[in-house]
Amino acid sequence: MAHQARKRFGQHFLTDDGVVDAIVRGIDPRRSDAVVEIGPGLSALTGPLLALLDHLTVVEIDRDLAARLRHAHAPERLTVIEGDALTVDFSGLGSGLRIVGNLPYNISSPLLFHLMACAEQVRDQHFMLQREVIDRMVAQPSSGDYGRLSVMLQSRYRMHKLFDVPPEAFDPPPRVVSAVVRMVPLPDTRQQPKSEKAFEQVVARAFAQRRKMLRRGLADWAPSIDWDGLSIPSTARAEELSVAQFMALTDHLLDKGVLAA
Repeated sequence: MAHQARKRFGQHFLTDDGVVDAIVRGIDPRRSDAVVEIGPGLSALTGPLLALLDHLTVVEIDRDLAARLRHAHAPERLTVIEGDALTVDFSGLGSGLRIVGNLPYNISSPLLFHLMACAEQVRDQHFMLQREVIDRMVAQPSSGDYGRLSVMLQSRYRMHKLFDVPPEAFDPPPRVVSAVVRMVPLPDTRQQPKSEKAFEQVVARAFAQRRKMLRRGLADWAPSIDWDGLSIPSTARAEELSVAQFMALTDHLLDKGVLAA
């Protein structure tokens, strides 16, 4: 019986074999790799991945699709986690994880932030997302796409957009163009803020009013900021600051006692 795509789960099933092959080539899995697929759906990626792996773990929220997967594959080959990827503790799935998936567009940003919590246990991530989201993820300062998502993800990952995927590669076709991105966690030697919580707070507040100059958008904190010492013009807007400058600004506010760790 054909499975009807469910809007509440944001289901758009990949049907183009050429796109599937390109994604699998991009992942380049080895037999012993610890691969986790989010949203296997109708197994467009699951089958080709299983052909190259000793074992695959999948996370599927749709109980009917989860049942199909359990019926089609032996448990020693495929582990099915039935549930919402936003609530799954990926840190409990081991280390050296290679996470892949055609992510539902309606939860893509929250899921990317959720996965940051287990980045130390991840080798890489390959996701298909709305192209607009990926353009924001990889955007550079002083560009229209650069924002909170860019800064937060670039503080933790090195990212590269691989290729675009047209709507007709899916059933039902989405109303947007998709793209595939590779995300590789940065090493422990990366620059880090003194407090991740404070860093998130500063970035979120700075971009809440992105058209305003930072001295106005951060009005409560502005009197305590040594703009010259940070080499940040007081007339700068959030989109002009690099990830490193946001970290320096955060640490400065912590040192001044304006923010709590």
